[in-house]
Amino acid sequence: MRKQKVSSAVIRRLPRYYRHLTDLHLAGVERLSSSALGMSLGMTASQIRQDLSCFGEFGQQGYGYNVDKLRGEISEILGMGKGHTAVVLGAGNLGRALMENFHFDRSGFELCAAFDVDPALVGRQVSGVPVYHVDGLEKFLEEHPVSIGVLTVPRGVANHIASRLVAAGVKGIWNFTNIELMVDSAGVIIEDVHFADSLLALSYMISEEQ
Repeated sequence: MRKQKVSSAVIRRLPRYYRHLTDLHLAGVERLSSSALGMSLGMTASQIRQDLSCFGEFGQQGYGYNVDKLRGEISEILGMGKGHTAVVLGAGNLGRALMENFHFDRSGFELCAAFDVDPALVGRQVSGVPVYHVDGLEKFLEEHPVSIGVLTVPRGVANHIASRLVAAGVKGIWNFTNIELMVDSAGVIIEDVHFADSLLALSYMISEEQ
């Protein structure tokens, strides 16, 4: 049970906890302490306990955390069992790479369809996902409401496509277009992914070491 407004920093650490607990579960680890969890993640035990306390009480004093149970609790907090759905807008190189290599289902999303304008792509399937012409986007969303749109279209049409998604009732946009979207996004969550930001941060850090 959430006890308070949760900071974005805490929210962004939860997937890391989930991923690490999944690895521990697959390795046969049944329980561990917050100290051991913190050590393996390069964090303090108090930080982990503070993060988890935003959502309730999960560990037992003298026992620690049940790995599988905590993993399940974090999965529920992240909404992984809510039946989220997604569509990809732009089935070019990046869109296809995501469709072929990113396991949406492991994050609790069903990838329903992709949309493009390229006649060489429309009517095909990519990793079992049908590619439709973008002209049919609104009709598809009316018949198959989805949770998020994955935006991998060219920059020049990004805002137009994002506006169409918002108007059709999509509540989240995973934006890979490398621009800040200028849409009326009241009630819509936009998550921007900037590959260059990570690379430049890495550039800074390795430059400081020289």
